[in-house]
Amino acid sequence: MNDTPGWTSPGSAPSDGPDGPDGSRIPGPSAPADANGSAQWSKDQPPAGQWSPPTDRTPPPGPGPNWGTPPPNVNWGRPPAAKPGIIPLRPLGMGEILDGAVKTLRTYWRTVLAITVTVAVISQIANILAERYLVPAAPELNADATPAEQLEQSLEAAQASLIGLGPALLVTMMASMVSAALLTVVISRAVLGRPVSLGSAWQEARPRLLQLVGLTLLIAVMASAIVAVGLLPGLLIGGAPGIALTLLGGLGAIVASVWLVIRFSLASPALMLERRGVVPSLKRSAKLVQGSWWRIFGITVLTQLLIFLFAMIIAIPFTVIGFAVDGESFTNLLAGTATTFGWPFLIVTGIGSVITSAITYPISAGVTVLLYVDQRIRREALDLELARAAGLPGYGATPGTDTAGG
Repeated sequence: MNDTPGWTSPGSAPSDGPDGPDGSRIPGPSAPADANGSAQWSKDQPPAGQWSPPTDRTPPPGPGPNWGTPPPNVNWGRPPAAKPGIIPLRPLGMGEILDGAVKTLRTYWRTVLAITVTVAVISQIANILAERYLVPAAPELNADATPAEQLEQSLEAAQASLIGLGPALLVTMMASMVSAALLTVVISRAVLGRPVSLGSAWQEARPRLLQLVGLTLLIAVMASAIVAVGLLPGLLIGGAPGIALTLLGGLGAIVASVWLVIRFSLASPALMLERRGVVPSLKRSAKLVQGSWWRIFGITVLTQLLIFLFAMIIAIPFTVIGFAVDGESFTNLLAGTATTFGWPFLIVTGIGSVITSAITYPISAGVTVLLYVDQRIRREALDLELARAAGLPGYGATPGTDTAGG
């Protein structure tokens, strides 16, 4: 980035003598020369180690250099990067990515919370209704049944629960994708320091929603297919060898699925900001992640861990309050006379989930979008394009560029 305005290579200025007030060099005193023209020091020198630089920061009388202030027109170090919005326009560290996501929530909280609270409320209402009316009651296990029969009954109950929660999961997935699309637009504007309203974010994100749904479903199908391929051989063989093969295949499938998800983790912002199709967005993400897989994996895992800890901090008090409010249902559940929690418990814990989702949605989306921006800055000098789009002096102008998509 040596061609960036305001940057100076260290050591570029000569050091023969002090700078004058106008930035020119002032020649130092010439040493006496001997007969051969070489410099000759006087025999009368001060004692070694007793000389100290002047401490008076006021300029001496008469003409001469000002020892108290640094000379003008000398760049002693690299200037800070331009920062028109939530992040500096240079390669980012992990802390700066997290800080940028939090700053988006804090700076544009009206737009962000309008998106996330709406999505969280819709998701929680769907979950509560599904859990109350669609999820079947847990079957009572027969004490005289064999372990194999009890295991089969448990698997059937789990399958019925997943089927009952299917509509709620579908609603949650759709709401989350809409939230991610809108937040991507908001964060891309926040990088440039430009406010964005909910209406303008929806207008810009709406044409890409169907493609985003297709992208999300495609990644989910690929990950599920990998898991199925890893588990299928062991399940077909059965017995002790089948169990061992299932464990090994499941472990390998999990590793492959994680690799796939991280490799395509930047496809969503690429689709939204570069206006690419589904398959080109997947290829774009793979290209940006190449060579940085472990770094993106580490930042993603740390972000999800912090989100999980925050969710637990919020969920535990609301769960305790729910137990206190709906103590009768909890007692009946422990006694075996009831199989589900009552409305008070579901409503109280649902409020806690809404608060958690409203705060964690923008953090998760912000980290993904800023990882995308960071990778493009590192590989494609996107910082220069963003500086032009932000209208910073010295970078020119790029008409029509108003998002991080470039």
